[in-house]
Amino acid sequence: MTLLDSWWDLRDLGHAVAAFLEWLGDRGVPSWLPYLVSTLVGLMALLLWALLSQLFFIWAERRLLARIQVRLGPNRAGPFGLLQPVADALKVLSKEMITPRGADKVLFWLAPIGVVVPAIVALGVIPFGQRMVLADLNVGLLFIVAVSSTATLFVFLAGWGSANKYSLLGAMRSVAMLISYEVVQVLALLAVAVFVGSIRLGDIVSWQGRYNTWLIFLQPLGLLGFLIASSVEVNRTPSDIAEAESEIVAGYHTEYGGIRWGMFQMAEYIAGFVVAATVAVLWLGGWTLWGLEEWVPGWLIFLIKLYGVFFLFIWLRGTLPRLRIDQLMGFAWKFLLPLMLLNVLLAGLEMVVWKETEAPAEVVLPIWAVGNIAIGVGLVVGWALLMGHLRPRNRPARSLLVREVGQIYYRPLEEV
Repeated sequence: MTLLDSWWDLRDLGHAVAAFLEWLGDRGVPSWLPYLVSTLVGLMALLLWALLSQLFFIWAERRLLARIQVRLGPNRAGPFGLLQPVADALKVLSKEMITPRGADKVLFWLAPIGVVVPAIVALGVIPFGQRMVLADLNVGLLFIVAVSSTATLFVFLAGWGSANKYSLLGAMRSVAMLISYEVVQVLALLAVAVFVGSIRLGDIVSWQGRYNTWLIFLQPLGLLGFLIASSVEVNRTPSDIAEAESEIVAGYHTEYGGIRWGMFQMAEYIAGFVVAATVAVLWLGGWTLWGLEEWVPGWLIFLIKLYGVFFLFIWLRGTLPRLRIDQLMGFAWKFLLPLMLLNVLLAGLEMVVWKETEAPAEVVLPIWAVGNIAIGVGLVVGWALLMGHLRPRNRPARSLLVREVGQIYYRPLEEV
């Protein structure tokens, strides 16, 4: 093998797996064995990547949140606190798992296992590179939406089976938020499918590479709606109302401890990686980077994009306060849903115009990029004005919590 061949294998790890399967086939093994081996290799690779990424981002999130809040964060276990996630994992594994006396034991034990499965299964259709996908489905986009939605059912099982009113309340909130934001999420993804004309994830990446553009410029409003809806579904701040410790103790996993509680946390992190990967594939060009993928491994480009999107969730957690449940539900039905419907209509209209005029993509796409960004900003600001959220009388002139003469007190609303 020449040096160029080695470099090519580094750029596309699918070649190594294909060579291994070909070697198995030459040994006269049964025809079903290479398929089984390839599935196991891909599954183990996904699990190993997800677990290692989770350990790193637990540390990174705690350090970044500490910096945002002017703290140090974990800094005792290992250099720069790098071993703190390992210490936390060992503590979780060693803690006793207690089952409440009045709980439904079958549902109580089943929920932590079932909540992890959809997140891991959804990773199976994510293309990390040109040939680095476990299951290249023609309906990959629909598969992600369908599978990720089932996690909320296990969340409700956890709340119901715990025989705890706070757990049940948190589970019911989670179901209500899913019903509200699932529609927004599907409409945001539908606009991408209308633009590309396919719901296969590989085709969406190829479309962006063929026209040398990213859908973030053509569908900025859809990306905004998808990010907000996805943060609700994976219980990321400011929409983690289903487990708000200031309102309902810890929500649906109040009664869970030890590894059972750890599985809920693992499911949230892996689901966050799925959301970040979906954004990278649909709006950021996947493993492509305007020709740089010819020299840099595509899977490395994809991981950088994925981790960058996940960093955005950490940034939002350290910046925004938690919303109330009525604010979150109203925001979905009154604000995001009308905007996503208009966005789908606009995407369909643009595709019809492009097909009828047969204009070259070099002319049409830049015009649409500038136009869609302007239209997106105009729709957000205009709809906010129409609903009255940007009127000065609805905003306090100064902070309700002020510091004067060395004391802190609350000013009445009528005095603001």
